[in-house]
Amino acid sequence: MMSPLHQAGLNYPNAIAIEEATLDQDVNSRINYARLSGLVHHVGQQLQAQGVKQGDIVACLSHNNIEMICLYWACVDAGWIFLPLSPRFADMQINQLIERFDLQWLWTDTPTRKTLIKIRHWLDIDLPKTLPQGASHSAEISPHIASNIILTSGSSGPPKAAIHCLNNHLSSARGSASFIALKVSDTWLLSLPLFHIGGLAIIHRCTLAGACIVLRNSALALAEQLTDNHITHVSLVPTQAIQILQQQPDAFAHISALLLGGGVIEPALIETLKQQNINAYTSYGMTEMSSQITTAKANLLGHHGYPLPSRQLSLKDGVIYVKGECLFLGYLTEQGLTLPLDDQGWFCTNDKGQLDPEGQLSILGRVDNMFICGGENIHPEQIEAVLLSHPNVAQAIVFAVTDATFGHLPGAIIDYCAVDNSHNVGSNHNLHCDHNKMAIDIDVVNLQLSQLVESTLARFKRPRQFFTWPQNVVSSGLKVPRKSIIAAIQPQISPSKTTQ
Repeated sequence: MMSPLHQAGLNYPNAIAIEEATLDQDVNSRINYARLSGLVHHVGQQLQAQGVKQGDIVACLSHNNIEMICLYWACVDAGWIFLPLSPRFADMQINQLIERFDLQWLWTDTPTRKTLIKIRHWLDIDLPKTLPQGASHSAEISPHIASNIILTSGSSGPPKAAIHCLNNHLSSARGSASFIALKVSDTWLLSLPLFHIGGLAIIHRCTLAGACIVLRNSALALAEQLTDNHITHVSLVPTQAIQILQQQPDAFAHISALLLGGGVIEPALIETLKQQNINAYTSYGMTEMSSQITTAKANLLGHHGYPLPSRQLSLKDGVIYVKGECLFLGYLTEQGLTLPLDDQGWFCTNDKGQLDPEGQLSILGRVDNMFICGGENIHPEQIEAVLLSHPNVAQAIVFAVTDATFGHLPGAIIDYCAVDNSHNVGSNHNLHCDHNKMAIDIDVVNLQLSQLVESTLARFKRPRQFFTWPQNVVSSGLKVPRKSIIAAIQPQISPSKTTQ
């Protein structure tokens, strides 16, 4: 098949493919699909001249930009494997990944990183201002060979390296389009990094539709850019949506589709979006399934809808299993490629779920987060959802605290915030928080949280100890680094309090 990018160059030559802010923040640079096709071809030639060969892994340490997008599609053309790395990774982490995967090629948009990173070959990318007219870039590619690596679940220990092929991404994008319409005149804000599966998914959705990818302008608040760039589609984690509603409640006024995922979605957020007539969707997805698995219109019932086309989902003892054309090729390990499937070809997500009578999926939590308290199963996510309904809680993690009598008891790590009543959005929860902990009595809030859990769930599920959210843990991705947060407060655990 022809690369979808070059096909878009033929089908929608004059449609804007990428829009970015220039050095003059009042001016935007726009690249149409015909020019982008030419730039991708040029980058491929540049890297081939530098010695990159088919099957090589091409690592990329960069924030989202045009060069990075061109590099990805050049990898698809040439049969290279695109490996985007988080700029938040320390030099030592990068060097460990270089050694682990025997990386030879690396491109970065930050020359100062070259001092301490030990890579065999640094790559140069130079995008020309002019390109030959009328050039055709129609070389055939194989959509079933490895095209990229996304690092996942790296909050504790080495990250897993999930490998996808182009067909995984195209199947994912087509399934998404069957539920969330996308057309040539639409613009999708690239608010998620390309080292995250959600960011890469936006690239494929827009390319298939001939829609415009708008690069994030770091000089503007997210709420401002949604308004200034006339965005029609945006993918956000719930905390980003809450921040936008705090900063500029009307920022979503012209959004055709707001796709939420990657965290617990508070009922108050959904209620607020509904009150403002914002067309919001919730999704359940994962890296291994090339982003979305199920999608639904945002709802107060807590479900994420049905599997999209090219996906299959089943429950075995309450655990979610998936398969289909979106399922990745496997994990890259020191021993080679490994794809852990059961004897019927199903991949275990390690997520607990349930289906309502109509077959719509709700998520109960992670299997590996569950613990047993006095013989009862505790799903931390269930308790966290209740804690998040309190107006003085911005984030919450519930975890197991060892106890001699009950085996384990719930503990809670809370990101406390003060409430600004002048920005009351949502009937159940005031979403406007100010991280001024001096403005609240934490002991009073903790007592209220215990009573809230006891009255909503069951008395034994109430947290026995509360801890303040550590500020020295940095996340390299979009999701909260759960294991690192829990590890950071371990020295504070008091055995004498756990049996109260």
